[in-house]
Amino acid sequence: MNEITVPIYLITGFLESGKTSFLNFTLQQDYFYTEGTTLLILCEEGEVEYDKAVLEMSNTVVEIIEKEEDLTTDRLAAMNILYQPERVIIEYNGMWLVSNFEKMQKPEGWGVEQQITCVDASTFQMYMANMKSIFMDMVRNSDMVVFNRCKKEDPLPTYRRGIKVANQRAEIIFEDEEGELDDIFQDEMPFDMNAPVIEILPEDYGIWFVDAMDHPENYEGKTVKFKARVMKPRGMGSKFFVPGRTAMTCCADDTTFLGYVCKSAYAPKLTPGEWVEVTAKVGIEKRNEYQGEEGIVLDAEHVEQCDPLEDEMVYFN
Repeated sequence: MNEITVPIYLITGFLESGKTSFLNFTLQQDYFYTEGTTLLILCEEGEVEYDKAVLEMSNTVVEIIEKEEDLTTDRLAAMNILYQPERVIIEYNGMWLVSNFEKMQKPEGWGVEQQITCVDASTFQMYMANMKSIFMDMVRNSDMVVFNRCKKEDPLPTYRRGIKVANQRAEIIFEDEEGELDDIFQDEMPFDMNAPVIEILPEDYGIWFVDAMDHPENYEGKTVKFKARVMKPRGMGSKFFVPGRTAMTCCADDTTFLGYVCKSAYAPKLTPGEWVEVTAKVGIEKRNEYQGEEGIVLDAEHVEQCDPLEDEMVYFN
């Protein structure tokens, strides 16, 4: 990968999702200050306008691109020659696929340093119902997803789990009118965390998977029991497999397999695709499957074949 000398900060989100307000605030912060020129490329106009004083103070120049076909390598190269920016901020149009920009050739030295997606919590469910594929394309590679205009009655844990299916590494922040919300995920799990064996019902698998990913320390040393389908990735080793379930990201043709590495002496006898009931002790180890980072590793105490679930799909309600 070529070295990034001109970082791009890609800000995505649907119209009126708070992108401009987010950038107006960020440009005023000391931690974001730079002496060089900041090139701000606007791909849509919302109700909130940029503060001209803030733009001048932050040495920010603005270019407007109204049509997706005008966002080209040549156009960006011309801006690079004209402004010689130290960094680039792109307020991306919510109706354009982010994946198209990711595939586009950039001027030499340009590269995406950070992608942030802004979400209006009050309209999130409507967009998920009608434009899920566009939204999932938007958050798939986001480093941060910021939900604003949140209310206490919103099902925020459900929103969070839905994002984690598409992008497990994303940092997810929830804000109301007064700022960032804390301690909103202390809700009780739908299973007994203190039981000798934590039995995870099929309908609770997604909730357990995301919670274990976020808080592995809460499960370390405990025993869990659940039903899952067997997957055996190449190169994992004969005594390892991945028991998991499938979650839909944007459509029936776009799914993600959610499962943790499991070691078992019974693994060589398992067939990929068959259903099993697993009882295993939870540990935390560094694994290549987790890009060398620490993650959940299950040490199976008992594995037995079982009937397939009537509905394999994972839900997060």
